[in-house]
This record gives sequence, structure tokens and C-alpha cells, in this order.
Amino acid sequence: MIPCFNEQEVIEETLARVRAMCATQPETAFEIICVDDGSRDATLELLRAEQAVDERLRVLSFARNFGHQIAVTAGIDAASGDAVVLIDADLQDPPEAILAMIAKWREGYDVVYGVRGRREGESRFKLTTARAFYRLLNRLSEVPIPLDTGDFRLMSRPVVDALKAMPERHRFVRGMVAWVGFRQYALTYDRAERFAGVSKYPLRKMLRFATDGILSFSARPLQVATGLGLIAAGLSLLGIVYALAMRIFTSSWVEGWTALMIAVLFMGGVQLLSLGVIGEYIARIYDEAKGRPLYLVRERLGFSEGESKTATAPARSTAVTERRAAPAAAGALRG
Repeated sequence: MIPCFNEQEVIEETLARVRAMCATQPETAFEIICVDDGSRDATLELLRAEQAVDERLRVLSFARNFGHQIAVTAGIDAASGDAVVLIDADLQDPPEAILAMIAKWREGYDVVYGVRGRREGESRFKLTTARAFYRLLNRLSEVPIPLDTGDFRLMSRPVVDALKAMPERHRFVRGMVAWVGFRQYALTYDRAERFAGVSKYPLRKMLRFATDGILSFSARPLQVATGLGLIAAGLSLLGIVYALAMRIFTSSWVEGWTALMIAVLFMGGVQLLSLGVIGEYIARIYDEAKGRPLYLVRERLGFSEGESKTATAPARSTAVTERRAAPAAAGALRG
């Protein structure tokens, strides 16, 4: 399952390497699902051309850009195989490593997730912040989440079905996979540079993604807010002492300044530090209460009549228009 967003420079090479990997497993039936996440370049046109010559390729095209984690979710919903592999289109995660994942799955593991060893072509800032994020997340989360991992992983059908039963909107898939449990295996691999193009995760999106990961798997930020409020209250006492000292022992004071300082330090320190965190949780409750579809599918290619009816979860997705090719091969990965 390959989420795609503006991947015209790399998608053909990605599919070629995925097909080469599949060719080494003639006893296994594969399907390749590409989810076009509202690309604004020629990605969808290239996928249409690829699907016309490969009946194993299925394409879901979103009505707009819904984000990487939603695209991953749509691919999970659409997959029909005994196991599903998630891999990004940028070829930083090598498709050849899927063979080792399949081997571990056949040994009885339900999840085989990739752990990044060497990470070529990534800045020191990104490496440092990623390490800090995963360690902070594990300290805050009630569920241990593997360090230095992405969404590159293989999941068995029971795990996929468990994920499809989790309808939350602010999704952190790697954390959700850790939450469901089952037998999991860490597969270390070397991450390559991007084959082409640029990262689709600028700093703003990385911060939003980190916030989703933390708030989706822990209530501790609320406890932290309480602690910060107590610290702010303690510091405000020092401010009160300072303000009173200025009033009593010096002539450098302004009428009403003491009361104003006390009010600002005490009320602002206790309340404002907590409201932002509480607001984040309330915003998530509001999003869930609206009950909108998680994503909208504009176009489907490569799904048979029966598959198209079950390709996405009706409770959280809607198909706007459909285009179907001839019936395709068996499920995502069958062995």
C-alpha cells in the first residue's frame, strides 16, 4: 500500500521496484494499492497509465488532500489480502526489505515494523528532533511505541481488521499499531535518501503530526498542564513578594501597579498555561462529534465489482465517482 502526494518524479521507479520484489515470490499473490492524496502534479495520470498495463494495481484517488495518515488509512481499508505492507513512495524505505518482513510474517509474527538504522540524506535537525519526539512520546504514552520507526511495516489480517475498527480522526497509525498489540517484530534496515522530489513533511506538518501522536495516546499533557500551573503559581508568589517589597521599601512604584502585577502573574500563570492543552482535547472531541467521513474517494481504478463495494469503510469514507478496470488479481499479500 503506497500513499502518494505529488510523486510524479518517483512513482514509476517505485512501482518498478515493488514489481521486481513481487517477482521474487512467484508462490505469493500480490495487489498493489496506490492512494493518490489529492496530488496537484501528474501523479494520478501516471498511476492511470500504470494501472492500464498491470491488473494487480489498484488506485484510489481522493477528492482533495486529506493528509498522509488518512491516505494510509484508506489503503488499509481497501486492502483485501492476508497481510498488508505500508511503504512510502519516496524509496527511502527499500521495497526489497519487504521480503524479510514476509519471512517473519510466515514465522508467525502479526506485525513486522521497520526500525531505521542509518538514515541517509536527512539533516541533523530532523534526526535530533525525531529522536527527541519518540522518546518524549514514550514517556507520555501509556502504550510503549517503538523508537525510530515510521509507517513502513507489514501487518497481518487480524491487525488490519483491528485498525479498521478504530474510527478516530486524528490518526497516528504507528501508535495505533502499537496499541493493538499482537506479536510484533522489529526489523532494522538502512534508510536511503529520497530518490527524487522533496519531503512532504515541512516543520509545520511535523509539529502537527507530533501533537496528534502525543494527544492521541496520552492524557498526561493535562497532568503536565496542572504541574505547570502549580509552578507558575509558585513563581507568582515570588513576584508578589517583589511587588510588595517595591511598594513598601522603595519609592519606585506606580499607583495600582502592585495589584496589577499580582493579578497578571497569578491568574495568567495558572489559567493560560492550562487552557491551550485543554483546548486541544476539546477540539478533538468536537471533530469526532461532527461525524464527517474520514476521506472522500473521487475515483477508483482496478477494483472488481465486488471489491469496489468493500474497498473502503462505509462508516468513514464516501465515494464521489468511480471508474473501474477489469477484475484484478487476488489480495494484497497471500501466502
